[in-house]
Amino acid sequence: MSDRKMITAALPYANGPVHIGHLAGVYIPADVYARFQRRLGKDVAFICGSDEHGIPITIRAKKEGVTPQDIVDKYHGIIKQSFEDLGISFDEYSRTTSKRHHDVSQDFFKTLCNKGKFVEEVSEQYFDEQADEFLADRYIVGTCPNCGNENAYGDQCEKCGSTLSPSELINPKSMLSGNVPILKETKNWYLPLNEYEDFLNEWIIEGHKDDWKPNVYGQVKSWLTDGLKPRAMTRDLNWGVPVPLPNAEGKVLYVWFDAPIGYISFAQQWAEKNGKDWKDYWQNENTDLVHFIGKDNIVFHCIIFPAMMKAHGDYIMPTNVPAFEFLNLENDKISTSRNWAVWAHEYVQEFPGQQDVLRYTLLSSAPETKDNNFTWKDFQTKNNSELVGIFGNFINRVAVLIHKYYDGVVPAGNENAEELNEITKAATEVENFLEHYEFRNALTSMMNLARFGNQYLQIEEPWKTIKDNPEKAAGSLFIAAQIAVGLAQICEPFLPFSAEKLQKMFNVPQLNWKDIKNEKVLIKTGHLINPAELLFSKIEDETIEFQIQKLENTKESNKKTNPKANPMKEEIQFDDFTKIDLRTATILTAEKVEKADKLLKFSVDTGVDVRTVVSGVAESFTPEECVGKQVMILLNLAPRKIRGIESQGMLLLTNDADGKLVFVTPEKQVENGIEIG
Repeated sequence: MSDRKMITAALPYANGPVHIGHLAGVYIPADVYARFQRRLGKDVAFICGSDEHGIPITIRAKKEGVTPQDIVDKYHGIIKQSFEDLGISFDEYSRTTSKRHHDVSQDFFKTLCNKGKFVEEVSEQYFDEQADEFLADRYIVGTCPNCGNENAYGDQCEKCGSTLSPSELINPKSMLSGNVPILKETKNWYLPLNEYEDFLNEWIIEGHKDDWKPNVYGQVKSWLTDGLKPRAMTRDLNWGVPVPLPNAEGKVLYVWFDAPIGYISFAQQWAEKNGKDWKDYWQNENTDLVHFIGKDNIVFHCIIFPAMMKAHGDYIMPTNVPAFEFLNLENDKISTSRNWAVWAHEYVQEFPGQQDVLRYTLLSSAPETKDNNFTWKDFQTKNNSELVGIFGNFINRVAVLIHKYYDGVVPAGNENAEELNEITKAATEVENFLEHYEFRNALTSMMNLARFGNQYLQIEEPWKTIKDNPEKAAGSLFIAAQIAVGLAQICEPFLPFSAEKLQKMFNVPQLNWKDIKNEKVLIKTGHLINPAELLFSKIEDETIEFQIQKLENTKESNKKTNPKANPMKEEIQFDDFTKIDLRTATILTAEKVEKADKLLKFSVDTGVDVRTVVSGVAESFTPEECVGKQVMILLNLAPRKIRGIESQGMLLLTNDADGKLVFVTPEKQVENGIEIG
């Protein structure tokens, strides 16, 4: 193990906020690991940033009618703030639209080009004739050849996780126009991955069979067994890092070429700010490079990016790639398109001061080796039973009792008591588990120390022995104080906000990990502690029901064929409906109502009579546009006065796709007074 750590976390796409699946599968475990390595005294660079060149960005921009830059500016800010709010302690969080990143990516590409590592190939790519542009993989949808999912993308099926190429899709269609694309010739630069098979087999299959996670190792082995093919490192697009060659107009670097280079360009930014040499972290064999990713990114981080770095020649290979599986939500797959998610920025707003509750819950159900599940009921139980009932309860009892009986001064006790070994045991276990990327086990070891503390107090009962055996009571609370301070230190990688509160409460600095393991006494007799402060508070049923109802509302919304449609009004009986008299009618005259910008006054032939109707449509129609138009009228609506004019009925209108008011009219001209129903 090296004393220098380059830790990266997968770059989130800046086309939407981050959700709990991202947090549980990448960012919280990566943060725990980075915080822990710092506590070991390691030289840590924890690097991440927004991936702003992915096709999902251009898709979102088209949907919202804005530019890709507008999208990435918006979501980069939201994502960055969410990470800060949840205590994700990046040393550098940057973005791939920065000039430095473009320069570094282009320089990397030119180096490979100058070394003859690319193969220029003219191939047939899908082209949308109506949109007049080549289609990136994500702009092509069709049926997955592996699982039959009809909405698979040209690069990946999100249902079964298969990595695809557009040519493998059954019945491909363009996402731009919905048309069947044609094949058209274009030139791109390919990296012949097949030439790196021997290197990858030796480095991963032979070199990491004992220390990489089975899910990562197995996926890489499967890819190599099937045989690698050349893969295009450029795309025909107008959004991305331009290919730095004179004959490459209208082409950009493949997003999976430039995105991982972001780890390097962002590290350069960080090093420059902090007086470091970035090459120590990327080009020195004495550095451990660790990539935290989700399982859908394994092929890119374990095959494509290492092949790129090998082709370049100056870069180290990752020591480990501890990829996580997926987190489900209430037994259903998290989906951004279906809004089936718990969004990080919303959680922070709705649960102020409870960041550690989410961190704890997500770590306790982290999808380390298989997909796992988050439920709001489990979240409540983890908080109320474990954080409040075990951890918080122990800390509160210790602080309250020391203040009650000793005015906040730690009493004397046995500095060699056997119980103090539990602190060393917990710190050692946490260290061993985290070094092997076993975050759930590490969290359990930390909580077991809190459990031990509670059990110890329950057995010793210093609130009783203080009366007839004050020396024993003092000794018990001395040991309890050591355990509490041990927890204040050991919990920091997992619960940084609580650790900060605890260290202030017990008036202690943050210690390095070696001291926690080696020093039996972490807080001396005579040390003054501060009054107890509430660490965690009970989460009530109403709060959880609100969150569950939010998800239920999402389910109902997803059933809509028109997401903009308002919910159905209160149910009525058939007899109520029969009272409504809807008729066809024709507008005879129309004029503006004085001193009322929104109102028009109509005379309407209803077939029954000619009557006056006032309607708030003047901002959508001129009077001239309305005259002669056949409409539908609610005839038996009780009259009411509007600006002194008696209005006798209501005209039926709705909104078109652009939000503009339109009259509800018969498909063909009919007689006035025809009943509708």
